[in-house]
Amino acid sequence: MLNYHEILTIPGLISLLTLSVLEVVLGIDNVIFIAIVATKLPKKDQAKARAIGLSLALIFRIVLLFSISWIMSLKDPFFHISEFGVTGRDLILFGGGLFLLYKTSIEIFEKIYGGKEVTTEHKALTLKGAILQIVFIDVVFSFDSILTAVGLVTNVLLMILAVVIAMFFMLLTSGWVTEFINKHPTIKMLALTFLILIGIVLILDSLHLHIEKGYVYVALGFSILVEMLNMAYRSNAHKRKE
Repeated sequence: MLNYHEILTIPGLISLLTLSVLEVVLGIDNVIFIAIVATKLPKKDQAKARAIGLSLALIFRIVLLFSISWIMSLKDPFFHISEFGVTGRDLILFGGGLFLLYKTSIEIFEKIYGGKEVTTEHKALTLKGAILQIVFIDVVFSFDSILTAVGLVTNVLLMILAVVIAMFFMLLTSGWVTEFINKHPTIKMLALTFLILIGIVLILDSLHLHIEKGYVYVALGFSILVEMLNMAYRSNAHKRKE
């Protein structure tokens, strides 16, 4: 339902703020994936890949918001395996989880065993390929965030504004995250293991074994804090030696 006047009320503004913050939090894993994909491109193409990928993803999310009745139908079983009802949402989350596990496992393997050589996948990754990967993984995360939004508000325009705000936040922060990951290889490995965990969570969710993502984000935040302390320690130890 499109209701312009509802947004300008105090409850409407509070709902917009709440939903925007929720969309940003749910987009953290998306930002990390985008940053890691961007690091595999030449420097001149990284910003372009992030901008085009997120812009296309934003358009797709808005289209999905105008198809809420179809999205809600994805929660109904398509078919059954014994007594387990497989829904469209389950298939999307399962496919996205497998994709994350595959991409991240390959990246970790290359980091550990690849040395300084440029691998075939690095050579093959083009700007178009990076954009497609960014859009695909955002589509996977979109269904979860949109279903969450539908559970909180009914105003489609309010949902669209929250999604636009969250996308602008991703666009602004993904560049900084990319630079930070480029400069600190240990942080990149930490981010990759976080994406492995997100992939597992998506697969478990598709099997109706729900794990609260908040616990995953807390674990990531704590791990980053520990690594930042280690980086500060190594930096000060190096200065003392000099």
